[in-house]
Amino acid sequence: MKMIQDFNFKGKKVIVRVDFNVPLDKKTFVVTDDTRIRGAIPTIKKILKDGGSVILMSHLGRPEGRMEKYSLKPVLPVLEKHLGMKVLFADDCLGESAVKMSAALMPGEVLLLENVRFYPEEEGKPLLPDTATDEEKKTAKAEMKVKQKELAKKLAGYAEVYVNDAFGTAHRAHGTTAVIPEYFPKDKIMFGFLINSELAAMDKVLNNAQRPFTAIMGGAKVSDKIMIIENLLNRVDNLIIGGGMTYTFIKAKGGKIGKSLCEEDKLDLALKIIEKAKEKKVNLYLPVDSLNADKFENDANTAVTAVDAVEDNWLGLDIAEKTIREFTAVIANSKTILWNGPMGVFEMEKFSKGTTAVAKAIADATAKGAFSLIGGGDSVAAINKNGLADKVSYVSTGGGAMLEYMEGKKLPGIVAIRGE
Repeated sequence: MKMIQDFNFKGKKVIVRVDFNVPLDKKTFVVTDDTRIRGAIPTIKKILKDGGSVILMSHLGRPEGRMEKYSLKPVLPVLEKHLGMKVLFADDCLGESAVKMSAALMPGEVLLLENVRFYPEEEGKPLLPDTATDEEKKTAKAEMKVKQKELAKKLAGYAEVYVNDAFGTAHRAHGTTAVIPEYFPKDKIMFGFLINSELAAMDKVLNNAQRPFTAIMGGAKVSDKIMIIENLLNRVDNLIIGGGMTYTFIKAKGGKIGKSLCEEDKLDLALKIIEKAKEKKVNLYLPVDSLNADKFENDANTAVTAVDAVEDNWLGLDIAEKTIREFTAVIANSKTILWNGPMGVFEMEKFSKGTTAVAKAIADATAKGAFSLIGGGDSVAAINKNGLADKVSYVSTGGGAMLEYMEGKKLPGIVAIRGE
């Protein structure tokens, strides 16, 4: 597999799949978080420095056909600021403008193509009515696969080299991630710096973790994290559980959880995880106390109780002081830390203390030599909100992709280049 740092792009046109799926202000359409744009800059600059030209393709949101609110135009000024140069824009990734502008692109120039998801062929999912028969679905899927290949082939025709630097979409079998590499020679496809750093960070945690290794899993549902939890039970020394899924575990153990979030159909699963942790000699840490509210609002009345003694009509929305102290102590004694998911309803200030405390504890442990990997929207938001992004070892840009990789799944966008 070719490595980007060893490749000379002089005189080459390079089409790069980036992940510019960034949040926009709903009124002004201004980019509100440019993390993903900044993540792509080293790869773009390497190609330009070598004397190559860059064609960028990305998606934004989940459009159904061409929808102006999902245009990549708002990305342009941010991208130009970080590159310190003018960036060209083609208003249709497969249209005449893209074809002509790609053909005319000179060394040292950058062209951004409009949202690739304006074409359903990118995702490869046929739009079918609910009344479609199995035979109609089968035929439509086959036809869409052909169209997806056509899309990938046309985009590939714009350039001589393909670089995938969009880790956030690596778990999707899309045209611009998993299909397009087929149309380039093997020595002309590679990952960008961002994907390489993502894979290095995750492989270090999965395969070369220093001990004690602590995984912190938060979020709303056990069902969302079950596969990564099961995979991690074979690897970690400590597993910390927080967030809404706490209460499924607590109810499974016979505790009283009031109106707290609970997956009633996952109680047996929670008990199996507890048993498996014992079998694997993994220290499983559940919250011991809970910050409860009488309604799901930031201005709610609050009360702290034991986690298994939440009053009727109250709901647990964050971990409380005893749990914060216990979790912080475990994190402080760790050499490898993986964090995915908040400890409470982080978006409400009143219930963000537990998540913030975990973020700071991880930063402190990292300062003392631990390797820390952060992934998942709220976990990353907590790190950024507290100005700790440069105080942890690695902040992943791919929520779903990171989860699937850590679950042990093969990611189509990775396999297409790495071949495994």
